This record gives sequence, structure tokens and C-alpha cells, in this order.
Amino acid sequence: MLDRLCAMLLFVIFVGAFGSENTEYCEMLGDPVFPLLSKDGDITIGGAFSIHSQISKPSLSFTDVPEALTCSRIHLREFHFAQTMIFAIQEINNSTSLLPNISIGYKVFDSCGSTLTSTQAVMGLLNGQERTLGKTCSSQSSVHAIIGASDSSSTIVMLQSSGIFQIPMISHFATCACLSNRKEYPSFFRTIPSDYYQSRAVAKLVKHFGWKWVGAVRSDNDYGNNGMAAFITAARQEGVCIEYSEAISRTDTSGHIAKVVRGIKSGTARVLVAFVAQGEMDILLEEALKQNLTGLQWVGSESWITAGHLASKRHSGILTGTLGFTIRKTKITGLKEFLLQVNPGQDPHNNLLREFWEATFGCSFQSGLHGQTLCSGSEILEDINNPFTDVSELRISGNVYKAVYAVAHAMHNMLKCGDAMNPQCIWKDDFEPKQVVKHLQSVIFTLQSGESVYFDRNGDPAATYELVNWQRNPAGDTVFVAVGSYDASLPNEKQFIMNGINTTWAAGSLT
Repeated sequence: MLDRLCAMLLFVIFVGAFGSENTEYCEMLGDPVFPLLSKDGDITIGGAFSIHSQISKPSLSFTDVPEALTCSRIHLREFHFAQTMIFAIQEINNSTSLLPNISIGYKVFDSCGSTLTSTQAVMGLLNGQERTLGKTCSSQSSVHAIIGASDSSSTIVMLQSSGIFQIPMISHFATCACLSNRKEYPSFFRTIPSDYYQSRAVAKLVKHFGWKWVGAVRSDNDYGNNGMAAFITAARQEGVCIEYSEAISRTDTSGHIAKVVRGIKSGTARVLVAFVAQGEMDILLEEALKQNLTGLQWVGSESWITAGHLASKRHSGILTGTLGFTIRKTKITGLKEFLLQVNPGQDPHNNLLREFWEATFGCSFQSGLHGQTLCSGSEILEDINNPFTDVSELRISGNVYKAVYAVAHAMHNMLKCGDAMNPQCIWKDDFEPKQVVKHLQSVIFTLQSGESVYFDRNGDPAATYELVNWQRNPAGDTVFVAVGSYDASLPNEKQFIMNGINTTWAAGSLT
């Protein structure tokens, strides 16, 4: 609630353009927000990713201008998503068949996984960085479409601003069923299925294995609360009972997290459904390790079920045997090579690239720091295996890729003249975001991988999932093995199937 109130206050300050009969220009109140990564083009696509995972909340007063929000601790997986967006744009710019003779630029902002910084990000995307504008304040948004955000709450906050101006927003990772409401979010699209379907898939999974008595834990936000509510409804319809449903947040005290884990540990349910975002899952696991919370059969949600950093040997005693639904893996030719070329030399003045390099190699570009090796900039990224360089689990990255191509195909169709969708010619200088929304609704295309991409009337993609199981390979590493699937388009009795591959359970046994 506090985040939402703060976000509203920041909206008033950052939107800050004003005018009157005697005013000949519009002036931004406060300081402009600058993108972390940007490039000019004929048309511009905005991006909003949780590139940092920690935020310092300002002390708010009604008598002073709020302090600037500070994000820290780079999130390598989210930086990977941002670079995937840039890769897709570069690929399209090099194409002779898609948007020929038109260059796409980009502006990437950091939502920091918070509604506060998401408000700043969307203001930067809408307003640009100019302090003053023409006397009518009638210029268009600085971007024609937005890719993001990486969570439902941030996406909702951004839509409250971008939606007013009918700017299309295509999320790769916001799954809240609430976002399918076309009356409330008419310019929203996504390349990840709604949790309406994931919740039902999990309920069918639980019923399939005869688990009639389960516990539940969720993130205390739009993603967790809506997803868990849908699961509980579906589970009851399947004859499954819920022993408890706990809620946690990244901002909770350590005492509250400890209390939640104690409650889980003392419960009688041996199956735990965790509709939890990655940020909360990190915190929950730390406390689970402290209290030696073992012996539970975890059922995870899309947000964390294929997060590589969680599948470490440190967590294997708790999470081996975990089951959960995720979207299918995809292959993006050339992405690995593109990622390995990212380095501070691409833009020596870009602080984010330097921060990424320092976090990856454990060095510093500042000399004289005690215990820190000096970065040379010539370190070899090929030798590193981390969430940024890893392309073995391209699931959400594939969603980012699809989102960029969906925008490009919609814009390409806008340039066609004389067909039913576009009877009059539209020139690149006349592109308006609301026209992109119209063409996104009817876009359909096929990726190089052979996958068809389109949106239904609610802006959602087809709801198909892969059921993955956390198993150990001969080397003792945790791997994600596909053991089943769910397809919402099939008849009810055929939607969920197991594929006959051995499954590992919480105790580590195979069946």
C-alpha cells in the first residue's frame, strides 16, 4: 500500500508539465530520468526491466521534494533480458524483409522490481529527458511501444500512465490474470500466458498425484495474491484442501519470514505450493536453510521454477524433486555470441556496463579499493557461466524476443497500403502508438524456430506449459527435466499429461 501511495506522489511530481493562458511552454517539475541503455532510431521501442534488485526508499515529507530513489545490486538475469531486447532490435535492423529502410532505436529503463521506480521509468519513457517542451505540450511519447515490465505489480503501475496515451505495452513476464481485463488495460499485450491457466494447471497436477492436503505460500503482491486465489479456487473444485496460505514480501522483517517458515515446518501438509516471485523466493530459501526445512514436496510457479541460481547445490537438500509449470524452451540463433560481446568498451561512459563487468569478474575500475582486483576491461566473458551468459534455458528470454518481433511486425503491417487493416498509407514519421495497438491485436507471424506468435482478444498468447522436475545429473548438478505438459486449448480431460519420464521426488527417489 505504501508503495502505491509513494508511486502516486512520484507520478504527480514527474509528470509535472503545466500550462496556462499566460504560459508559452511546458516545464518538467523535478529532474528528468535517463535510460540506462539507449540508441537513436527512426522509431523507438522502450524497455523496462528489473535490472537492479535492491531499492533504497526515500524518506517522504509533504514539505520537501522526495529524495532520488537508488537501485543497487545488478540482476544478471534481467540484464540478460534487456540485452535480448537489444539483440532482437539489431537483428530486425539488419533485416531486408522486416521494416526495410527503417531503423529501430531503444531506451531501456530500470524498474528495479518496485512500483516506485516503475513510475519513474514510465515517466522517462513517456516524457523523454527535455526539461521544456512546446507551448501546447502536445508532442507524442518518446517511444512507440514498451517491452516490459518483469512483474505484474510494476506492469500495472506503468499501465496506469502509458495506457492513458494508448501506448502499447508488451510484457514478457507479467502473468497476473487481472491484466487480461480489456476494459481496464486495452493497450496491454503479453507473450507469457495468464496465471488463470497456470493456477488450473497446478490444481490438476496436485489432483493427479493424489495430494489432497497441501500448504501454500505466496508473494504479497498482485502476482502472488491473484495467482494463489485462482489456485485455491481451482484446487477446491478438484477436491484439494488447503491447510494454510502464507504471504511474504521482500520488505518484510526477518522476524516475519522466520515465523512463516516455522508455520510451514509445523504444518502437517507435506506438499507446498509456492506462488512466489524470485525476490521473495530468495528470502524464503535463506530462512528455510536456517531452519533446515527439508522433506517437503515443492510445487513452484513460473516466476522461479527455472531460475538457475536457485538450483544450486546449496539449495538441493530443500528443492530436489521440485515440480512446476513453465513455458517451453526456445532457441535464439546468435544470441550467445551477442551476449559474449557485451563489455564496457562498447560505451566507456556507461555506468551500467561497468557495473555489470565488476559484478561478473569481482573486480573494480576504481584503483585503491581494499581487497579489490583492478578491472582491465579485457577479462574473458567466454570463461563465465552465470545467469547472463547462460542460454541453456531460454524461456523468458524467448518471450522478450517475441515481444520485440510482435511490435516490428505490427509496425511493418502499418506501412502496407490498400488492405483492409490499413486502407490509407502511414509514413514512418506519422507513426502513432494507438495505431500500433490496433495492428498488434491482429498480428500473426512465425519465428525462425517455427513457432507461431499471435494474441487473443485479451492480448494473451496461447496457454501451453511444460512441467519440469528438478533432478540431479551424474555430476550432482540440478537440471530441469520436462516430465509433462499442459495445453489449455485441449478438452479438459486431455489438458494435463505426464510423458512417462522418471520423476524425482522430495526424498530424491525416482519413479
